[in-house]
Amino acid sequence: MTHLTQDVNKLLDVRGLNIQTHSQTLLHDLSFELKEGQTLAIVGESGSGKSISSLALLGLLPSTLQVSGQAILQQQNLLQLAPAQLRFIRGQKIAMIFQEPMTALNPLHRVEKLIGESLRLQGLSKSKTRERVIALLQDVGIPQAKDKLRRYPHELSGGQRQRVMIAMALAQDPEILIADEPTTALDVTLQVQILELLKTLQQQRNMAMILISHDLNLVRRYANQVIVMQHGHVIEQGLVQDVFTQPKHAYTQNLLNHDFGQALHVPVQEVLLDLQQVAVKFPIKQGLLNRVKDYVVAVEPLDLQLQQGRSLGIVGESGSGKSSLALAIARLIPSTGKIVLLGQDLNAYSEKQLRPLRRDLQIVFQDPLSSLNPRLSIEQIIAEGLQVQKIATTEIKQRVEQALIQVELPLEFKQRYPHELSGGQRQRVSLARALVLQPKLIILDEPTSALDRSTQRAIVALLRRLQHEYAMTYVFISHDLHVVRALCQQVLVLQHAKVMELQNTEDLFLKPQTSYTQALIQASQYQL
Repeated sequence: MTHLTQDVNKLLDVRGLNIQTHSQTLLHDLSFELKEGQTLAIVGESGSGKSISSLALLGLLPSTLQVSGQAILQQQNLLQLAPAQLRFIRGQKIAMIFQEPMTALNPLHRVEKLIGESLRLQGLSKSKTRERVIALLQDVGIPQAKDKLRRYPHELSGGQRQRVMIAMALAQDPEILIADEPTTALDVTLQVQILELLKTLQQQRNMAMILISHDLNLVRRYANQVIVMQHGHVIEQGLVQDVFTQPKHAYTQNLLNHDFGQALHVPVQEVLLDLQQVAVKFPIKQGLLNRVKDYVVAVEPLDLQLQQGRSLGIVGESGSGKSSLALAIARLIPSTGKIVLLGQDLNAYSEKQLRPLRRDLQIVFQDPLSSLNPRLSIEQIIAEGLQVQKIATTEIKQRVEQALIQVELPLEFKQRYPHELSGGQRQRVSLARALVLQPKLIILDEPTSALDRSTQRAIVALLRRLQHEYAMTYVFISHDLHVVRALCQQVLVLQHAKVMELQNTEDLFLKPQTSYTQALIQASQYQL
């Protein structure tokens, strides 16, 4: 194998990187240099080629894809290394933090094994590995690190899981850290914390970093260089300051645009949803008999009313009780108090009595790929709820097509499957599945968090149009305050299961009543 020379400060030199299938080119001629202590941001929409370019460096792409070009690390072309040689590169030279820790972390392993596994494979003793794991957990800002060793991923919060994944990546002291959308699924305050943590660790270890994101406004605080990509092509490339102050391409200007428009002005209507002292708590069971020892309070008793045709935004950090409240409203988890929808208390009904009412209340989840059945076509997915109601086949077909038109998807998508669609298209299918039942209330749990900015704007515009045309009522959960402000007439702020404030949206943004709300607003402005 030919050895190639490389500048002393230059860790990685990528030249003419191309990735192709048998029929199309997914990445066209990507070139960049990465130096010690430097952060390079790769930015673009879903499908622009951001993630596959980094996976190619580590030899993690499927064998069906053809990779060409050069990626020189320590005088070796990574693209020509055998799998056995790449094993010494992964983790030791280049480490990667993935977007969704819950799917990237093995659910069967405890934290100690997750972080320590690579160290044990290097021959470190069990006691030395434990010491190193505790030190790494402390480095990434996890309090009471020793207590977390025996926890499984599902027993950690979203922020803690992300920190565990960062600790795993740092275990072998890599020279280059690839962070692939490391904050997408986190609330605004946690996003800032994680990015500040990465920046601090980078400075302490003099690491180089490749930061992959769809949010150009987020990366400008943390990157030196930026590459803007669209459909596998490099649209703009240069110093962050130059690209931000003088974006040359309309696509870059669009990514920089944070204007989602304004929430609709909705006249006073009848109350559709009335929550009276609704509370959620989960039992802690222990012992052989699995007896309830105590309770974890997820939502403290609260009251609120939501009028027809209006949107209620629910915001707060991870673990504040947002999703628990949404699931309680939908009667997917038990709660106390009264949940009055269309004059009927859902908590007074049995599961059988509730079934006919479920068409009036639908829920759209954060990750459409995991909430859509991969074995069903788009037509079958949307029609599923109608078939339960024993509606005629011809009417089902008409209503499925109408739902696709409502969410602005082509009718030929009926025959496709979820994996054949982009993230934004899958989210539109999730929305169509809810709309086809003609519900009175739709609960949307973080429906835009995993989408790029332009797709987010399109989804928000779509939701606003549906609200205007059909007087749709939404309960909208999000950690993105820009999206909430553009869609919701009211905002409920939760912290540690408690209501911090409930205000009309513009009043909340202009005159927040609590320091916690002020901090959330400041964190969202920090991204601009």
